[in-house]
Amino acid sequence: DLVMASIPVGILGATGMVGQQFIALLADHPWFKVEWLGASQRSEGKAFSEAAAWRLPNRLPDEVANKVVNAAAPGSAPKLMFSGLDSSVAGEIEAEFAKAGHIVVSNSRNYRMFDTVPLMIPEVNADHLKLLAAQSAVQGWKGSILTNPNCATIVLAMALAPLRQFGLHSTMITTLQAISGAGYPGVPSWDILGNVIPHIGGGEEEKIETETRKILGTLGKDRIDNHPVKLSATTTRVPVRDGHTGSISVGLSQRPSAEAVIEAWNSFRGRPQELGLPSAPPQPVVYLTEANRPQPLLDVNRDGGMTVTVGRLRECPLFDYKFVALGHNTIRGAAGAAILNAELMHREGLL
Repeated sequence: DLVMASIPVGILGATGMVGQQFIALLADHPWFKVEWLGASQRSEGKAFSEAAAWRLPNRLPDEVANKVVNAAAPGSAPKLMFSGLDSSVAGEIEAEFAKAGHIVVSNSRNYRMFDTVPLMIPEVNADHLKLLAAQSAVQGWKGSILTNPNCATIVLAMALAPLRQFGLHSTMITTLQAISGAGYPGVPSWDILGNVIPHIGGGEEEKIETETRKILGTLGKDRIDNHPVKLSATTTRVPVRDGHTGSISVGLSQRPSAEAVIEAWNSFRGRPQELGLPSAPPQPVVYLTEANRPQPLLDVNRDGGMTVTVGRLRECPLFDYKFVALGHNTIRGAAGAAILNAELMHREGLL
């Protein structure tokens, strides 16, 4: 087994909301140690505590607070980089790091749909890591880029993955997404308080509809063959701090019993559980039997925010079943997802 490795890591977009979540989640990590911070020119040369307004309830670790923020360019950075960059700048910067030989584990959307870039949820599609072998040849990078999905996509894909065995053919989802998904300061309070906003910009609905099919797909030659499920998504923003909820209907050609569906969720395990990865929840999908669950306020932080909770399974007059799923959008849906991806790469000998 691996001894307590100390692998230096860097964080791109370190001052932003996802960057801060990376710092919080890596504070006591058994393998990874934050050694380098990169951000925009505005922050460059400042101590992190001066460059960033710390927004999380977790204490900012002293050793990170005093670190000087670098320009987001390769050079002095460690080999393993986590990216929480905004998609407006991520494309160029991440490619620069990959060209220079870095392994970039990214939360940004820019490369998710590239044929040779794995779009990973380690419990669902760990075998998609094999795409990395083709990536350097196709892209001409010395290093590599690995991505995690959009924060709402992750909740849906984790709830659907255990149902593939029943002939999953159609899905409809309406999301109720937390304001932390909009970054800081995010949505003005006058717009969100006591309100539901029926639109999220940046192609949110399209991301859910395209990314989910790639994640649930099978490994082909140098690309993923998308899962054939038909998907329809409506995304809304609601006055919740953390946690994206989805109201989901599914069509299953095998018409399983409700007990079989619940058992599929509760027994679902993947490579992270097999390997005992540090960030892996013991049971990635948990079915809650109470009639009024899951709820963000009560369930979002389960197992450190890495578990997706599901509830309210019932028959659907239009499809076969309908249910509610919930996941933590900045942990399982962003920083925690990327860290789990890096842990998997480490254990599979790819770092």
